[in-house]
Amino acid sequence: MPTNPLEDEHAIRHLVAAYADAVNRRDGDLWASTWADNSTWVLRGNPFEGKATILDTWHGAMGSFEFVVQLVYQGTLEVDGERATGRWYLTEHLRPQGSDEGRYTVGVYEDEYVKESGTWLFSKRSYEVLYEDETNGRSPA
Repeated sequence: MPTNPLEDEHAIRHLVAAYADAVNRRDGDLWASTWADNSTWVLRGNPFEGKATILDTWHGAMGSFEFVVQLVYQGTLEVDGERATGRWYLTEHLRPQGSDEGRYTVGVYEDEYVKESGTWLFSKRSYEVLYEDETNGRSPA
């Protein structure tokens, strides 16, 4: 089936936005819908294989935070048929449960996408922190 590069790029950008929206709303169903069944999520060098394991890991991580917001900025995409790669820069504002101190991170996602049954999904998503501030800019006491 022929692909339309502009439509594919639009669909992938929507996928990335839906992922961040799901994080911000803590919507596990929406977040899970962005992943292929045989996908890999790599967090700070630690790989998690398969959609069920990825979702369990996400629920555990999200449960440890009182507040999370993820803001995705510019990204680049390379589409090749029904596979694609991308890179996205983002910030996250986080506050762990039971803490009055927050954390601010700047990170990058390195992505691989697959088009399954006409829908673009993450086949691999690797997250690396580029900068982290656990005092939110305040001087430590």
